[in-house]
Amino acid sequence: MEQVIRESVWFWVLLASVLITQSTWLFIDARKRNSMPWFWGIWGLIQVPMPLIFYFIFVRSGWFRRGKG
Repeated sequence: MEQVIRESVWFWVLLASVLITQSTWLFIDARKRNSMPWFWGIWGLIQVPMPLIFYFIFVRSGWFRRGKG
């Protein structure tokens, strides 16, 4: 029983680190591209990997462009 709890703790630690890393990267990259960094950062904290997939489709590929002026 103790081993199950220990594995569960490591799973949650790994999941939290992946979510924080993803969210930080999305926020920093979206801020560089002036493309709603708070939206991407918060969404990146909620789930994995859909925010990354949508970010690459809409922001990095150029489908979603923020006009300058």
